[in-house]
Amino acid sequence: MNPTLTDTALLTGALLADGTGRPLRPADVLVLEGRVAAVEPPGVLPRTHPARDLTGLVLAPGFIDVHSHADNAALLDHDDTTKILQGVTTEIVGNCGFSLAPNDPARTTTLATFLQRIFPPIDLTWTGFHDLYAATDTAGYVTNQCPLIGHGTLRIAATGMSDAAPDDHALRTMRDALEEGMTAGAFGLSSGLIYPPAVFATTGELLALAEALGGDGLYATHMRDEGSGLLDSVDEALRIGRAAGRTHISHLKAAGAENWGTVPEALTKLQDARRDGHPVMQDVYPYTASSTMLTATLPKHFLACEADELVARLDSSSGRTELAEANRDRDWDTILIATTASHRHEGRTIAELAAEQDARPVDVLADILVGERLRASMVHFSMHEDDLVAALADPHTAIGSDGLPPGIGGKPHPRLHGTFPRVLGRYCRERGVLSLPEAVRRMTSMPAEAFRIPERGLVAPGHIADLVAFNATTVTDVGDYRDPVHPPAGIPWVALAGYTVVDHGMYVGLRRGRRLTPAW
Repeated sequence: MNPTLTDTALLTGALLADGTGRPLRPADVLVLEGRVAAVEPPGVLPRTHPARDLTGLVLAPGFIDVHSHADNAALLDHDDTTKILQGVTTEIVGNCGFSLAPNDPARTTTLATFLQRIFPPIDLTWTGFHDLYAATDTAGYVTNQCPLIGHGTLRIAATGMSDAAPDDHALRTMRDALEEGMTAGAFGLSSGLIYPPAVFATTGELLALAEALGGDGLYATHMRDEGSGLLDSVDEALRIGRAAGRTHISHLKAAGAENWGTVPEALTKLQDARRDGHPVMQDVYPYTASSTMLTATLPKHFLACEADELVARLDSSSGRTELAEANRDRDWDTILIATTASHRHEGRTIAELAAEQDARPVDVLADILVGERLRASMVHFSMHEDDLVAALADPHTAIGSDGLPPGIGGKPHPRLHGTFPRVLGRYCRERGVLSLPEAVRRMTSMPAEAFRIPERGLVAPGHIADLVAFNATTVTDVGDYRDPVHPPAGIPWVALAGYTVVDHGMYVGLRRGRRLTPAW
């Protein structure tokens, strides 16, 4: 008997990767009322409960995506299955300084138009975090969510898109909202220091917010510079993280060919911080292309304005002259249009579009941003495989998808659908960068401990039965950069609190996820 909607079952026949990193072993697992009740060698547990035969599969804790942008998933009118089909049962959202609250009613339009550069349109009916979480709790979650508080959203609520330093009143507004979010159940503070208005923030501003976390909080950061300033940015992140309590470096990379080879130096800095007693971890996604909003190609000084002003500047001859000068060394073959509001141009590089239109690449870029009113994203080919492997091999590296928010359509980076099976397939089975038990640890118990996610990350008695079963010989990602929207192969079964939500590789569940709160 293979139960599909029950929170009680005896799981038999699998090799167990329990999340600790220990070698795989045959084991039977008893799930009672949504929790792991027993883990024993095969045949020890009595067969008094419905049994699910997982012969030929590896059974593991549900994966934890430490870098997700699915903050809006609960608000969609359809179920977002991009993560659950990968075996992800818990997502850390609110990354890169983007959270959906706070929302100052006087700046709702500013926040809404900014969020639309990367999210689908969202009706911002809340103001604070308690209201936001009430709305998403009511709508329900496909996966568990652990929200962070976005520094960029805090700043928009306090100062809009201004490049001016916040005065004492604005800084107090930001701290008050941060404290409200923490009391509502957030897991920490995130920043995205390449995006407006956060790009204008000083280290001192971030320190003032980090200090509000009381010395035992979490600071997760998309650092200020992932290219030539990578090492200085690591230093800044660690300084802010020490004030908060703990540091998490998002999607560690060295962007730009002239900077390739610097990831090992960054890893050494992080290891030195650990030796000094500072808790610090990093994540990566298993691809050598990044993805973000297309406006990230614009010079910093273009960004300190409202959307209408920016569109007008991009549509002017003087603005395009400035843009061309700022991008004179750009390799336009490395920028692939991923999504646009109209769904035009998707899956084509700027260089291809320019050749087709007999136009300057910089004009193609500006035309897209103007025509789409800034609602466009890109895939950027900027990294080297050796740096990725160095980061993956480090024992303090977790896995994050960093996929675009669900609901925007188009041709998003394939990491949205393929991150976790790609680690298991390409980097465990094929390349041997990680052993399978170690890869599972990086996806489960390690992030659960670092983010203080309660009762997840292990297949052990007493833990919630968030589980995934996969075929270690066939698990793989399927999509590519031109054709990315494909579910993975080799992940037939996923459960949330014991309930089957993926069966035979198909989503069958209701919204059985929860918003979690940190275990302090």
